[in-house]
Amino acid sequence: MSELVVVFGGSGFIGKQVVRALAKRGKRVRIAMRRPHLGAELRVMGDVGQIQLVQANVRFPDSIEAALEDADAVVNLVAVAHESGKQNFETLHVEAAQAIAEAAAKRGITRVVQISALGAAEKGAKYARTKYRGEQAVRAAVPTATILRPSVVFGPEDTFFNRFARMATTAPALPLIGGGKTKFQPIFVGDVAEAVCAALDRADARGRTYELGGPRTYTFKQLLEFITAEIHRPRALMPLAFVFAQPIGLLCGWVFGLIPFVAPPLTGDQVTMLKRDNVVSGEVGVIADLGVTSLESVEAIVPSYLWRFRPYGQFQTKQNPA
Repeated sequence: MSELVVVFGGSGFIGKQVVRALAKRGKRVRIAMRRPHLGAELRVMGDVGQIQLVQANVRFPDSIEAALEDADAVVNLVAVAHESGKQNFETLHVEAAQAIAEAAAKRGITRVVQISALGAAEKGAKYARTKYRGEQAVRAAVPTATILRPSVVFGPEDTFFNRFARMATTAPALPLIGGGKTKFQPIFVGDVAEAVCAALDRADARGRTYELGGPRTYTFKQLLEFITAEIHRPRALMPLAFVFAQPIGLLCGWVFGLIPFVAPPLTGDQVTMLKRDNVVSGEVGVIADLGVTSLESVEAIVPSYLWRFRPYGQFQTKQNPA
């Protein structure tokens, strides 16, 4: 019988691609989720009976342990991009990661992949600090765990390119926070999924940390220029100093935190994150070390889903000036 991989956070943007990639490799996949009755579309990502949905809540250790019954490996993708009510960084990035890793250790599971984030560090934005502490908690429980730190992840359901494209459909200008100089190394969601599979299969990945970056580095300004050009909506890019962006972000985060299921356009923590480049440091392993070398580019993938933000839809052609 093929090995069983339990995926926490398997119904999310990255999780769906991880589930699909594992299924393609013949793994049995058990997706632990709060509301499995809403995950019917996940079952068809593999053969009949290959993918199982079970109820689990990372706030309840007993449900985590039950989800890990007979498991050979675990992948944890549980995370949030912004805080809202009980869905906060401390609970999901630290406490949930620790609970999952400790439950895995209790069952003798040594193959654990923890999805962190590029920029995870002891100091800085709360998002980055909790991601780092989550890594530490996982390693303390399972020393052989593999930590993956992706940069901005792009794909049809991403929250970066889609967010700014949506903003450009209504806003006359887009903010260049910090002058737009922050650097990013976006990576395709499918490549992240390949890295997860490799981390599970490769013995030399045990106990190591890998930073996952795409084939090119861009400034924040270059990415906004690419987005507005691709959706045929020229917009002014207005520099906004960090000293002004910070209170705006704090206010947006507070206001939208009161509205369930609505993501804020900006938070104070995200402004803090923009003060540091989001690129591979070279201090730990990289995605190529996992054998994933054919990486998709922003230019090859992003246009395939940003078309819906064009004024006249998918088949509008770019107008060349006379």
